[in-house]
Amino acid sequence: MQYVQFGNTGLTVSRLGFGGIPIQRIDQPGTRALLDAARRAGINYIDTARGYTVSESWIGQSLEELGARDDFILATKCRALTASEMEAELQTSLANLRTQYIDLYQFHNPSLADLETILAPGGALEALQKAKAAGVVGHIGLTAHLAAVAVRAAETDAIETIMFPYNIVEQQGADIIDRCAKSGKAFIDMKPLAGGAIEDGRLALRYVLSNPGVTIAIPGMAAPEELAANVAGAADTAPLTSEEQAACQKVRDVLGTQFCRRCNYCAPCTVGIQIPSAFLFDGYISRYGLETWARERYATLPVKAGACIECGACETRCPYNLPIRQMLKKVAAHFGE
Repeated sequence: MQYVQFGNTGLTVSRLGFGGIPIQRIDQPGTRALLDAARRAGINYIDTARGYTVSESWIGQSLEELGARDDFILATKCRALTASEMEAELQTSLANLRTQYIDLYQFHNPSLADLETILAPGGALEALQKAKAAGVVGHIGLTAHLAAVAVRAAETDAIETIMFPYNIVEQQGADIIDRCAKSGKAFIDMKPLAGGAIEDGRLALRYVLSNPGVTIAIPGMAAPEELAANVAGAADTAPLTSEEQAACQKVRDVLGTQFCRRCNYCAPCTVGIQIPSAFLFDGYISRYGLETWARERYATLPVKAGACIECGACETRCPYNLPIRQMLKKVAAHFGE
């Protein structure tokens, strides 16, 4: 495992981190086993969030049972905007994670207007700065899906880390990486596999981690096989070979830019469509030819894409401005419902 300086925080971090979203699909004993395996593989960074349902709680219980709290840089985040909201959310995170301190607390995907509220007097930044002075929070960061928000964060001295998407098919992160390098901030790469759209995880991590400006990548993982594959993919951080560069271009040719990253910010659907799942199963047909497999899984969805009433609420929440209603029509046409 390769280790680097975590921006100007003074921390040393593994270049592969543990993304804590997918553990919602398993259970707490499974989470404990994964974290134990991650520790043995040399991973020393965990990412979670208040909004990831049971993720904080299961991680906290697991670290307590393993006696491993101090073996990890523990990072979480919330969507509080005001100081009072942040104080309450921080206390909940501390209780969930069963810890006296959190190494990195982040503002979770605010809009540009929300970020200005956070930074203003009485905003959430005030609460985190007080917590940092008290030793309850080690460092302050931000996560974003929109470049304008990340750029504003890069200009803000109090924000020490920025998490932003960067992968084979999403290149706008390159500018944010440069801004982080110039300002001494750590760049945390979210969605290195483009939300699961990139099938070749080894290639995806090779691409991301061959860029020395990427401090750490945090792919989600919920199974021992996923952990092992991620560790293997992060083992080689040398420049890409010509064959790997050609393979990356092939991925771009197949995916394009108009695809679902499965961030689930479009939820909840007014009529209950599981939008990311509908797009995922459709992609297994259009991109990979796995028609029987995809149709079997699409059939398990309680509400199909054809039930869309075209209210457009999902599109107002999508950080990638996808034409979700149009895309759902295509899914319904492919599956016949």
